[in-house]
Amino acid sequence: MSGSLKLRAENEDDLVVISSALQDAILKVGEIVFNPRGRYLSLRLSRFRHENDKNERVETGLRIDSVLGVKSRLIDRSDPEAFAVLLSAQFEKASVSEEDPSGDIRLVFAGGGEIDIAVECVDATLADLKNVRATDKLPIHYDGT
Repeated sequence: MSGSLKLRAENEDDLVVISSALQDAILKVGEIVFNPRGRYLSLRLSRFRHENDKNERVETGLRIDSVLGVKSRLIDRSDPEAFAVLLSAQFEKASVSEEDPSGDIRLVFAGGGEIDIAVECVDATLADLKNVRATDKLPIHYDGT
């Protein structure tokens, strides 16, 4: 696939890059999978391709490894077909110690929903999965952009 993206995050700065790529991504809440035994969380999203000037979306996967636990707030999982719009992914270290890489990755959604992922360390992969498709549905932000 032309122009497909594959990114790996191993620290907070790397996660900022993934967060930028995922801004305005749409997902079905049923496409959020937490595997406690495998210690990962995965999401299948339709990512708006901000990296070019075309109005395009691409199916993308995000996998977060080294997961210790997951909590969500204001995400209604009762309807797996319901849509959510991802705004950002943020990392908050558990301690100020440079030797301790643990913390929380917070996925923030439009409407106030959040998923807090306790992790041993930042260990995330984003990969475009399928062909790019044109869209006439542009992301709208409250600040007019």
